[in-house]
Amino acid sequence: MPVRRLPHILALLALPALCGCGQDAPVGPPPPSSASLAAISDDGGAPHEPLARAIDALFDSESVGRTEALIVMKRGSVIAERYGEGIKADTRLPGWSMGQCVTALMIGQLVSDGRLRLNESAPVPDWQRPGDPRGVITLRQLLQMRSGLRHVESTATGGDAEEHESDRMRMLFLDGRDDMAAYAEAQPLEAPAGQVFENSSATSIILSDLAARVLSPDHDPGRRQRAVGGYLKNRVLLPIGMDSTVIGYDRAGTMIGAGMIHADARDWAKLGEFLRHRGSVKGAQILPRRWVQFMLAPSPRNEGYGAGVWLNTAPPGNGARLFPGTAPASLFACIGEYGQYVIGSPDQLLTVVRLGESNAAQERVLHDRLGALIALFPGGKV
Repeated sequence: MPVRRLPHILALLALPALCGCGQDAPVGPPPPSSASLAAISDDGGAPHEPLARAIDALFDSESVGRTEALIVMKRGSVIAERYGEGIKADTRLPGWSMGQCVTALMIGQLVSDGRLRLNESAPVPDWQRPGDPRGVITLRQLLQMRSGLRHVESTATGGDAEEHESDRMRMLFLDGRDDMAAYAEAQPLEAPAGQVFENSSATSIILSDLAARVLSPDHDPGRRQRAVGGYLKNRVLLPIGMDSTVIGYDRAGTMIGAGMIHADARDWAKLGEFLRHRGSVKGAQILPRRWVQFMLAPSPRNEGYGAGVWLNTAPPGNGARLFPGTAPASLFACIGEYGQYVIGSPDQLLTVVRLGESNAAQERVLHDRLGALIALFPGGKV
């Protein structure tokens, strides 16, 4: 009797194994797309397939919006490059507030030439009238976004909403659009000069106006535009190699450094490389090294901002815009609205550019995915 039951017992014992054979195997990460694999010419020390998947994640339009260009440079060479539909390598794309970086470089050359002074009152004529409290605002304070001038960058409450009463919108597109500097410089103080940080597109316009005032004192719009355009081209853009760059001006001839600067993706990458190399190109010092060191030093009122450049030195959760605690402290970025990034990481010998269009929710996902891509490279985890 026991012998006759043994086959039944063995069959019952085998059931779990048989059932297991029919179960699906654990699902791994999806294979990277052929487009991302083809985009990588050199992995730069990052794991190849995870890097390709990270690139795919940055072209997931539902999650991060429309990515039009992505450039990754390692040791000065492009190692990954991918473009969105309809975009080519020579397509000029807007940097929006990344123009703050370009404006700060131009101001640095004017300071180096002795035509502007960093620690003296900003030479805005209306501010120099007796008793005007704005007369104490210095060029340094403008560059570090701590002028104290009243400004509302955005009144957006979420999603794509941005109300017309934000100063940025009014200055760029409504009642300030013909003479943006006049609009920006007419604002009163809402805090003592130097005491409060506030990111402000209007400040970049004021800086652009100061450049025009010293380069073309007669204030003729055409001459102002030509003077600034020539100076910027010959002293900043061409030495860096940004020869595709196109600058926008308002009707008063003031450069719109707060938003109307377009360049192709590789030229935006050259901006990051220039800052990563502390103002030099192929060993030639284009801008004094001490000026770029100033741009990359924390503002006294915001550890996460320098002068035209965002820094990775602010503590997490304290208004940090980059990747504190997960990327090297030396990392920096020029950041523009709608998800524009030029990121430099000197410790990793890395520059990353993303250009496109994202709404507020997509920008948060984009930020995290850029951080994940950077973390793939040697030295990317702290």
